[in-house]
Amino acid sequence: MTRLPELEYRILAALEPGKAMSVEEIGKKIGGGVEVVGAQVAREHRGLPPGPGMDQSLVMAGAKQLEQKGLVKIEETQYEEFRLTDPDTAVGLTGGSRELLPERRALREISKIQDGVVSIAELPKLLGESDVRSHLRWLLKRGWCSREADLLFITVTGKRAIAPGGEDPDERLLHYLMDGNPWADTQFPDDVDVKAASNLLKGRDDLVKRKKRTRRTLFLTEAGKLLKDRGIEQAIEVNQLTPEMLIRHRDKWGDVVFRKYDPGLATAPKYPGKEHPLQRVIQEIRQAFFEMGFEEVTSPTVDTAFWVFDALFQPQDHPAREMQDTFYMAEPKYGRLPDDKLVQAIARTHENGGDTGSTGWRYKWDIEKARQLVLRTHTTSASIRALAANPNPPRKVFCIGKTFRREATDQTHLAEFMQIDGIIIDEQATLATLFGTLEAFYKKMGAEEVRFRPSFFPYTEPSAEVFAKMGKLGWIEMCGSGVFRPEVTRPLGCKVPVLAWGGGVERIAMLRFGLDDIRKLYLADIDWLRRARLSE
Repeated sequence: MTRLPELEYRILAALEPGKAMSVEEIGKKIGGGVEVVGAQVAREHRGLPPGPGMDQSLVMAGAKQLEQKGLVKIEETQYEEFRLTDPDTAVGLTGGSRELLPERRALREISKIQDGVVSIAELPKLLGESDVRSHLRWLLKRGWCSREADLLFITVTGKRAIAPGGEDPDERLLHYLMDGNPWADTQFPDDVDVKAASNLLKGRDDLVKRKKRTRRTLFLTEAGKLLKDRGIEQAIEVNQLTPEMLIRHRDKWGDVVFRKYDPGLATAPKYPGKEHPLQRVIQEIRQAFFEMGFEEVTSPTVDTAFWVFDALFQPQDHPAREMQDTFYMAEPKYGRLPDDKLVQAIARTHENGGDTGSTGWRYKWDIEKARQLVLRTHTTSASIRALAANPNPPRKVFCIGKTFRREATDQTHLAEFMQIDGIIIDEQATLATLFGTLEAFYKKMGAEEVRFRPSFFPYTEPSAEVFAKMGKLGWIEMCGSGVFRPEVTRPLGCKVPVLAWGGGVERIAMLRFGLDDIRKLYLADIDWLRRARLSE
């Protein structure tokens, strides 16, 4: 008869020859009390729960001990777990009284209109919602609707989706999640194409949470079977001998087994306090530019259209200045402009080119539009302010700050986001200077290679897009760059080349932490925040 510590005994006794059991199943089976003399005292010192189910970490600790003795074998399989992000708001899908996917609700309403054609302007009224950009985006992405000018048409694919049984794989998967319980990818029936559903749900963390998990299964080895056949008995295992055990079990305490400590066993993870991952990236960006000799500048988050648009030679009728793209302040509505000399120089540049050699935009510049207060749409306003304050070379500045645009929130867009912006003022500055600076910066941020592609931006010429190769993600667009046009620099008193660039901070953070949804950086997802590695 072989004596085993209580936890090992329970696990070995629960296993049957030729039958595999998961850690969860064993935990449930051995969680109930087994009447042994002194067991309750031992349990108090062991920390084993007396309830109907035993914690899986305790089961694994005992299983590891048995595996080291060659009595059991542990097999691990990886799987993906799906669960609704907010089970409390779970609703029925196609054919039910309520539906989860916004595009499904929109398709249903559009289908009620004759010929399935609706004006995009009428969509908010039709759906009873003020912001329908997400509905529109997914209708087009799924191919349920097509767009011609301001009209939306239901496509053949959309008509099939409306028909009975016209559910897509992601909707079928969502049906099974309606019970509020998590489902493993292997649990779904054959009518659910899990791979296709997973692709369709990519970037929709607001609907479904997905998590990689590990299933562990235990088997009896031949040595384990032989030991059980010969007979095993349970020993009381404790960490230390206590006065209570001597008093209450003075005739039995000599039978206890003292637990051996194994520093190699896995322990419960500890999550100490740390910086937010996005804040860490911001600090690393700052440090990178400081190391390259830059100075940091700032500008108001609420600024006049003069600094955000006009000083960048952006015409006052440009689409980006419309209400649907920019947040305008309601109160106060107007702000103060800089000295009149600079204002008139900008006005002349817009109207006829001024002293820049350009013909300008050939319209009557309106000073009242320039006084309008807006939430800045880019941090280039900080660079322009710095250039106006001191246009003398040599100088290198950068800015990191919040920017705001009227964007529909999805996995790649936010209405409020962080942007990095920089300029180099130098008589000898060239495109090679710009490319070398940005290559050095993005390699500090983890890029393997950096490439540049010719492009167009309104206030730089020549212009280039910057791409970085980031590990398994491949080539990713990082920012826009170029040389400020004379219409931008000369009204500010600068007569030497000014190199400029601007890009998103969240893009760098997403690549650093392997995220496919920008919203993850701002959600209070405690599991992800705990697991995010701030450094390698």
